[in-house]
Amino acid sequence: MSGFGTLDWIVLIAYFVGITWFGLWLARRIRSSGSYFLGDRQLPWWIMVGQSFGTGTNAENPVAQAGACFASGFATIWYQWKNMLITPYYWLMAPWYRRSEKTTVGEIIEERYGRQMGLAYTIFAIAFFVFNQGAMLKGAAKIISTATGGEISPNGVVVTMTVTFILYSFFGGLIASAYTDFIQGFMIIALSFMLIPTGLGVVGGFSGMRQLLPRKFFELYNEKSGLDWFTIAMLALNGMIGISAMPHMLSMCGTGNSERAGRVGQTYGSIVKRLCTIGWALVGLIVAAMVLKTGTSLPDPEEAFGFAALHLLGPGFVGLLVACVLAANMSTCSNFMVNTSAMPLAGDG
Repeated sequence: MSGFGTLDWIVLIAYFVGITWFGLWLARRIRSSGSYFLGDRQLPWWIMVGQSFGTGTNAENPVAQAGACFASGFATIWYQWKNMLITPYYWLMAPWYRRSEKTTVGEIIEERYGRQMGLAYTIFAIAFFVFNQGAMLKGAAKIISTATGGEISPNGVVVTMTVTFILYSFFGGLIASAYTDFIQGFMIIALSFMLIPTGLGVVGGFSGMRQLLPRKFFELYNEKSGLDWFTIAMLALNGMIGISAMPHMLSMCGTGNSERAGRVGQTYGSIVKRLCTIGWALVGLIVAAMVLKTGTSLPDPEEAFGFAALHLLGPGFVGLLVACVLAANMSTCSNFMVNTSAMPLAGDG
């Protein structure tokens, strides 16, 4: 079991300083409201991929997925994979947002249904951003507090993270958000898989896990997980309808330098997230095996990810994981902040 030492603090501080400086450095490219809210619709496809992946992934995802797999097995991955079934739809819908030539989804609603519906949507969008950011901050605090053995307080996590992403998003707008999302995307990938090699070594590899865990934990699909085919189909249908109206979709699909950039960004950014989901699920299985092997207990399944970090990582790597968790959240929160600031435009004439 490792604590949070000097090397971990060095890694964490270097991340905060580096990402804040990078975001503020990008702020020099802001010359108009079009730059601030839409990046002048000139973002390249690779930035669009990073923006889609970074904005669509936050610390709540590995917390929830690892916890679900810890409690009920690998089949619970369909809570995250449900949207994988509708991935081709992303390729079809993305150009529509760019062709709308609007700044926010609220403006699209207003033009189609009138000012009152536009205002109602703006209220919904702001509430959506506020409550989702609250859940993300809580998820990050849960991982970091557990991973550091309580050495970093949840409130400290929330305050520091909020100050950082507000600072570079306020000055840099969507350009800073999108480019920092791309950088932080690599950290999210590291977050998804860095626990697995050591964890497999502790539990004796996949063969060791099979000896420790029930067979149902390794099934891709089973009804005992609470996810039958009908439920999966309904979740996919709900995802297809719901994602079209998400308040941040215009920035995700309509800010590329071409329609193809929007298509590639949204489609392939989502595919990268589905791959990372496998890493989160494996962490849940590893922790379930660790708990049985050591005879310990874990009352809250959502502490599984933090438990793995606390017991599997050495000096420096705990700090790296904390930085990756923060990256997962700030990449989403920065995009949400920029979109929130644009939302009142939906009620303008």
